[in-house]
Amino acid sequence: MNVPKEIEEAEIAEKTGRLVRLLAERRLGGVLLGTQHNFAWITGGRTNGVDLSREVGAATVLVAADGRRWLLANVIEMPRLLAEELPGGDFRPVELPWTEPVLDRARDLLGGAPGGARLAADWPLADLEVVEQEVGRLRSPLTAPELGRFRALGRDAGEALGEVCRGLRPGMSEWEIAQRTAAALGARGASAVVLLVAADDRIARFRHPLPTHRRWEQGVMVVACARRAGLTAALTRIVWAGAVPDEVRSRTRAAANVAARLLAATRPGAVGKELFAVAAQAYADLGFPGEERLHHQGGPCGYLSRDWIAQPGCEEVVQDAQGFAWNPSITGTKVEETCIATESGIEVITATPGWPALDVEAGGRSFAAPDVASLENL
Repeated sequence: MNVPKEIEEAEIAEKTGRLVRLLAERRLGGVLLGTQHNFAWITGGRTNGVDLSREVGAATVLVAADGRRWLLANVIEMPRLLAEELPGGDFRPVELPWTEPVLDRARDLLGGAPGGARLAADWPLADLEVVEQEVGRLRSPLTAPELGRFRALGRDAGEALGEVCRGLRPGMSEWEIAQRTAAALGARGASAVVLLVAADDRIARFRHPLPTHRRWEQGVMVVACARRAGLTAALTRIVWAGAVPDEVRSRTRAAANVAARLLAATRPGAVGKELFAVAAQAYADLGFPGEERLHHQGGPCGYLSRDWIAQPGCEEVVQDAQGFAWNPSITGTKVEETCIATESGIEVITATPGWPALDVEAGGRSFAAPDVASLENL
């Protein structure tokens, strides 16, 4: 990433301050951030990912209660990290033998920090307090540099799926479509952390259709959660080979109306359970009661595909400058975009240029939702 040094330093300093306040509240001497999403957050979009099958990455950041920061990594990883990921000196490097546990060194480093050596971590580690949920709340609001990166990711993801869908032809397998999607995102420096493809009747049968060798003939749904610089944006597009059936069109418009009501209600201060109630009531009003029980409706996103899911018991609160991805679905169709919620309203960031849209109103505002597209008109 080509980020001016002063902007990078300001972003990292802002996030360090949030952590220092958390440590003071919990009377902790420091916190270890080793999960791949939190490492990306605290470092301004860098990665500690090597083995992507593991939640914890190949390096750890230690932040002390007095604001000091260290990068802890073993002899295998440190040379590359300093050369290619974190060359700027924002984190003091501490290189470990690959046989040495990170926890022992972290405790030594914190010997003189306020709170002593009482440590927490963002993943289960020995007997440490796990503060993943608390750190998750610190990831909002997104900083100004993050908002810029998030908007750029959303724009590129929308363009990528549009590019893929315009090149689809009946007879292609779900696997081939998935590979094309991954390649289109990869060409833009992003990766697909979720990639789903459903052909024909699989759209209605499965809400999370992992791609198979099934070849599509009539309709196909492509779903992606695209990640770049740690941030993740989610979106769905549906294409029909010929004329879109009236039933699919009417159900998609209903799903778009659910999405619009959710977007209108997604304001700083709104509570997760209230947003779930908005969706449930919308389904009932539109003639599809109970659809909310067949799939989750989404929630805030950023460094995870969803930070939390809106559900009846959810007490989480919408923050200013927070990313959201709502994904209302009615059997046989789905509407999904990523947006930024602010005090001034909702900003959708994943729109696909030239894609057919449904204009729907809710809460005195008009929202554009992606329609099912006929291949002949794309």
